[in-house]
Amino acid sequence: MENDAISRRRFFATAGMAAAAALAPKALAAERDWTSKKPVRYPDADIVVLDKRFEKYKIGNTPIQRVWTGALWAEGCAWNGVGRYLVWSDIPNNRQLRWLDEDGHVSVFRNPAGNSNGNTFDFEGRQLSCEHGNRRVVRYEQNGSITVLADKWKDKPLNAPNDIVVHPDGGIWFTDPGYGSMMNYEGHKGELQIKEAVYRIDPKSRKMDMVTDDLEKPNGICFSADYKKLYIADTGKARDIQAWDVVDEKKLRNRRRFVDMAMPPQKVQT
Repeated sequence: MENDAISRRRFFATAGMAAAAALAPKALAAERDWTSKKPVRYPDADIVVLDKRFEKYKIGNTPIQRVWTGALWAEGCAWNGVGRYLVWSDIPNNRQLRWLDEDGHVSVFRNPAGNSNGNTFDFEGRQLSCEHGNRRVVRYEQNGSITVLADKWKDKPLNAPNDIVVHPDGGIWFTDPGYGSMMNYEGHKGELQIKEAVYRIDPKSRKMDMVTDDLEKPNGICFSADYKKLYIADTGKARDIQAWDVVDEKKLRNRRRFVDMAMPPQKVQT
């Protein structure tokens, strides 16, 4: 009888551990089906909030779905609301790809693409791209032609424009850290002749102004939802996100650190 009781206790204990393991986040993450043919349990265990300030923005019933794979380096995603498609850059392959919302079809959108990185659309629906390979910012016109918006600063070539956003006033803001000129993998290796900086192109005069060169490697850039603040990721030694107030739609004021991107040291088991 005692052995039977022990056997029952072991059985229930084993069953309990199995049930707990089935509910563990690692187990849920392992069930990932990248073909999207099987539903994903909610909340998606692969969506992790590292900063508590973003916890309230997490959507608990939204899964991660992989829509395509095959790029050497995929970056610069931009959504076209009218065409219902997503465009992005495959930088080393010197091409842009497009995903269609209607059927999930992915195809090459532009090739060559100047080793483009960041992409966006202006308020007239025209695509803007930062070309690493050609060290310039371009706009694809509605008739299919290409307009070069910026390629020099004070008669010296840009380093390699990286990311780009558009203000409702039509002003075009972009970063120029020079990563595309530091190696041949994502552009053409060449000397950086100017300080890394952030620029604004006036929508009427097309005049380009430097808005800040305080960051070592200004990279990702975006406005707040009300366009009153500008955020820029510095991927140099600082590894943080800086924030400014946008003044008169064309100037920056009140710089401060917004997010520290440096990860805390990880414990290593020996």
